[in-house]
Amino acid sequence: MQNPAVKKIAPFILLSTSLMWGFSFIAQVEGSRAMGPMTFMGGRFVLAALALIPLIFLFERRQKLPNELKLTLLYGCIMGVVVFIAGNLQQAGITMTQEAGKAAFINGLYTVLVPIFGIVLGKKPTLFTALGAAFAMVGLYLLSMGDGFGGIETGDLLMMAGTIFWAIHIMSISAFSPNVQPLRLTFVQFAVTGLLSTIGMFMFEQPEVAQFSAGLWPLLYGGLIASAAAYTLQMFFQRHVDASKAAIIYSMESLWAAVGGFLLLGEVMQPRGYIGGALMICAIILSQMQTKRSFLKKRTKKL
Repeated sequence: MQNPAVKKIAPFILLSTSLMWGFSFIAQVEGSRAMGPMTFMGGRFVLAALALIPLIFLFERRQKLPNELKLTLLYGCIMGVVVFIAGNLQQAGITMTQEAGKAAFINGLYTVLVPIFGIVLGKKPTLFTALGAAFAMVGLYLLSMGDGFGGIETGDLLMMAGTIFWAIHIMSISAFSPNVQPLRLTFVQFAVTGLLSTIGMFMFEQPEVAQFSAGLWPLLYGGLIASAAAYTLQMFFQRHVDASKAAIIYSMESLWAAVGGFLLLGEVMQPRGYIGGALMICAIILSQMQTKRSFLKKRTKKL
């Protein structure tokens, strides 16, 4: 049975989570100025994995299911590879564009892609899903095009590709997390992402101690706040909020990133960029809405 007091504060906790994620784009921009994408990702997720160890001992000390360890390792490795691809594509794109607000709006496309990918699982798209996809396409073009009406920048394309894997990651959480303890699963995921990024760091980049020193605060924020703390809050409080409402709350990270980019990095988009961002927010909200027919159908089933 849900605690009424917790249920009341849960939306505000999730809003604070979206704030953490929004400002993480600023940390990623600052981190990209000190080190390569894989170096940043390796440091961020190694820190995140280490930060989860005490939480696991506090909340998930005992194994609950016979095959839980094997499932946790399997699912965690799959999700870790997905986050490795998604995160490094995103970080590489941010390194090229150097715009936190723009990156966050593009990243919000995953909220539109999730219901679209549901078609593969046999779920028919709703009218709102189709409208959301249309709004997103127009918004992304306005947000991402270069000067005039030229082409979309390479960094934007990398971040767009990353949103595909973020969408896959969200769907994998829904499929895997009910079968294992969430913090353990997250630890394995973070550890795999950190390990693969560290290997890539030594293969494709030239990491130096001075880079970690120069990018220390972005690493600490990205690893401890945006990854470990934000995900833990999400895990414990999202259960008290309807999923569609939670997704809309999370989409606010785009707004927080734009505000933070303006205040801390002095970012100012062209008017078409703000129009594109507004269309992206509309697309995200539309993709989470239900038609009256589907709503009534669910109500009938309950009755």
